[in-house]
Amino acid sequence: MLVLLQMWVAGANGQVKADDITGIWLTHGDKPARIQIYKTGDQYNGKIVFLQFPTENGKPMVDRNNPDKSIQGRPLLGIALLTGFRFDKDEWNQGHIYDPESGKTYSCTLSLKDRQTLKVRGYVGFSMLGRTELWTWVVDAD
Repeated sequence: MLVLLQMWVAGANGQVKADDITGIWLTHGDKPARIQIYKTGDQYNGKIVFLQFPTENGKPMVDRNNPDKSIQGRPLLGIALLTGFRFDKDEWNQGHIYDPESGKTYSCTLSLKDRQTLKVRGYVGFSMLGRTELWTWVVDAD
């Protein structure tokens, strides 16, 4: 409860702190997932911890579109989706996002629209040439 109050106070006074991004976020769309963002050293990474549809034909969904054929059989649940982000003022940048549906990896920036909403901007080359998704913070991950 104290952690939730601290996060609310931080959001209320407009100051974004590096660790504000840590936790579990819900993606949206036709195949929602939960992504756990965590800190490793001075970088932030994220992995898939929940898939609404984790199986296909009774078997775990796998990373079949990955360009590296040697890992196309790995389960999607648990793979690193976000890698190498560093906090700078009010956003996390210098990272990458992997799209298992296309098998492609994009440059990416992350920023908080508000304490409940994460803006995820994936792009190639320039940030203006990309797509933004909004993820929702999961208060109770159970």
